[in-house]
Amino acid sequence: MLAPERRTRADLLAAVAIAVVLAIAAVVVWVNSDARKTISEPAARAATVPTTAAALPATLRELWHEPDGANARALTSGGVAITGDGGTVTGRDPRTGGQIWKYERDLPLCGVESQFGTAIATYRDQRGCSQTTLLAADTGARRNARSSYMDRQLKLSVDGTYALALGANRLEVWRSDLVRTLEYGYVDAPVNVRTQPRKNCRLLSGASSSSRLGVLERCPDDAADRLTVLNPAPKDNSVPEEYGTHVLTEPGAVSDKARVIAVSDNRVALYLPGTGAEPPQFAVYDQAANFLAVHRLNAPLADNLTTTRIGSAFLVFTGNSLIALSATTFDPLWTASDALGSPALMAGKLLMPVPDGIAVVDPATGAQVSRIPVQRSDYHGEHISLAVVGSTLLEHRGNGLYALG
Repeated sequence: MLAPERRTRADLLAAVAIAVVLAIAAVVVWVNSDARKTISEPAARAATVPTTAAALPATLRELWHEPDGANARALTSGGVAITGDGGTVTGRDPRTGGQIWKYERDLPLCGVESQFGTAIATYRDQRGCSQTTLLAADTGARRNARSSYMDRQLKLSVDGTYALALGANRLEVWRSDLVRTLEYGYVDAPVNVRTQPRKNCRLLSGASSSSRLGVLERCPDDAADRLTVLNPAPKDNSVPEEYGTHVLTEPGAVSDKARVIAVSDNRVALYLPGTGAEPPQFAVYDQAANFLAVHRLNAPLADNLTTTRIGSAFLVFTGNSLIALSATTFDPLWTASDALGSPALMAGKLLMPVPDGIAVVDPATGAQVSRIPVQRSDYHGEHISLAVVGSTLLEHRGNGLYALG
C-alpha cells in the first residue's frame, strides 16, 4: 500500500502564491473592466405611458430643456423622453424633464436611436463606434449588448423592423435584439473579405425597410455613384445578397450631396442634386435598382434634409419645406412651405415647426389649418425635429431637447 501524500511547506507556499496572483488578476480585471466604468441607474418601476392627446393645444410654452447632443432627432419611447449627451443616455419625465433612469459610460456616444420600446446607444472606443447597448425605454434596464468593428463616425436609423448603423466604409443591420443580420463594406476578418461584392467603396447614404436596404456608394472603378439594393437579412449575415446594383447615369450622379431618401418593399427614392444644366430631382428605382421615374425639383435640397415616415407618406424636409411622397409609389403628393424641420403627428394632424411656432397641417392635403405660437429660447436657425408623447411636444434642435406643453 502506498503511503498517503503529505502537504509540505513548499506546497502551502505555492498555494498561497497562486491565490494571491489570482486575487491580483481579478482586481486588475475589475479596475480596467467596462462594468466598473459604467453607471446604470434603472427605474424602480416602469414609466407610465401618457394618454394619447385627443385634441391639439391652443397654446404652447417651453416646459424644460436638457442637453441632447448625441441624438439626431427627438426621441421618445415607453412613455419617456430620451436624451443622449457625452457618455450618458437618460430617460426623462416628458412633463418635467426629471430623470427616470440613467445609463452612463466613460466613452463618448456615437448616437442614440429608439425602436420597439427600447433605446439603442452606440459608444466609441479604439475600434470605432463599436460598442452598442440596448436599454428598456421605460426602465433603462440593460437588455442586450454587441461589439464589432465600425467606423469612428456613423449614422443610426430605424425602419420599424431593423436598425441600420451606417459608416463611410462599413454598415451593419441589426435585429430588435441587436443580433447582426448583415455586414456590408469593409470587413476586418480576413476569412470573410472575399464575401463582399466590391472593395474599397465609400458608402455615401443608405436607408432600409423590412425587406430592402438601399445603399448609395462610390467605388474606385465606377464612373459615377452606384445604387445597390440588398436583402437586410440574408441567410448568412457576412455574405451580402444583392437584389440589384447599377452605376447611375442620371444628372447629379457624381455628388457627395446625393442621398437615399426612402426605401419601401419595392421602391427606392434618391435625391440627386443635378448639374449646372439639369435641375435637382427625386429619382425612383425598383426593388432591383432599375430606374423607374424622375420628379424634378425647383431648387436644391439642404444638406440637413431628413425623411420621416408617418402613415401612408414619407415626409421629406428640404431645408425650407416639407414634401410628402406616397409610401407605395414615391410620387409627390403635396408641399408645405415655411418648414424648419421634420414633423410629428398629434390628434390626427401633422405638427410642423415654422418660424413663429407650430403649423397644424392636414396630412391628406398639406394645407395649413392653423398655427400655435411658440417663443423658442436660444434658437439660432437649427434644424428642428418634433416628437409627441401624450400631450407634450418635444423639439430637438441644436444640441438640446426642448419640451413644449
